Amino acid sequence: MELTIVKGKTCDLIKVVRDNGAVDISEFPKKGVVPHDAVHWIVERHMGMVAGFWGTVFSGVGLDAVADRTRAGGHASSTRAVAPDATIVELVQAERLVECFEADMWSVPSAPEVFRDVLRAACLQSQVAAPAITDADILKIRKALKALHESWGAIPLGTSLGFGVWSAPIK
Repeated sequence: MELTIVKGKTCDLIKVVRDNGAVDISEFPKKGVVPHDAVHWIVERHMGMVAGFWGTVFSGVGLDAVADRTRAGGHASSTRAVAPDATIVELVQAERLVECFEADMWSVPSAPEVFRDVLRAACLQSQVAAPAITDADILKIRKALKALHESWGAIPLGTSLGFGVWSAPIK
């Protein structure tokens, strides 16, 4: 599976080409300094997650169907404070991790222990265990996200960034 994201003004276009040649395209509203789904790509690959957002897409679930799967699995929210089904725990963990790294990018990065404290609080609110993350993991992901931010900021609207092939996580 290959991922390409086209930079848009208010939304970015996400294009996935599956190993069988099938193409899945979706738009995602801008909500940060880099595409949210690109942060997922970096975080999930580095953390060795196989059932996060991209692992779920890789398993055959359509881009727009991932949200339906999390709702069906009981994803905790302000209106549904229930423990999620075991089948979506890593999806929820990935989302909390990505949110923490996005917040990290919007301000001065916190010390790794503070990062882990925020992650634990976010996961507790979503009724999932916080994934283990080392200082080295945090620093490597921050470095990769900084490179993403620089690359993304340098390309003009309408231009795409390729993220390569999803394969075995890199951890």
